[in-house]
Amino acid sequence: MSKQLGNIMKQAQKMQEKMAEVQRELASKTCEASSGGGMVTAIVNGAQELVGIKIDKSVVDPNDVDMLQDLVVAAVGEGLRRSKQMASDEMGKLTAGLGVNIPGLF
Repeated sequence: MSKQLGNIMKQAQKMQEKMAEVQRELASKTCEASSGGGMVTAIVNGAQELVGIKIDKSVVDPNDVDMLQDLVVAAVGEGLRRSKQMASDEMGKLTAGLGVNIPGLF
């Protein structure tokens, strides 16, 4: 019984180390999402951090700030969604052999 518990603890530690490695790798990967036909592009890393934004000059209209705000929100929202999916896919590869879904992991 004690040996089994020791093996489970070792496996858990290895899994934790692998998860930390995947999280580090994700932080260095990015996803891009655009709105307005590419007028606004958001760059989000695998840690769900907005790391860049590109705005085409032609969409900057002082008389229509609301449209620009909407485009930014749409691009960032889609970038975050893609980043979360990327993280979920990567973690899914790690946990695939376990035969369990770990809720709230990503």
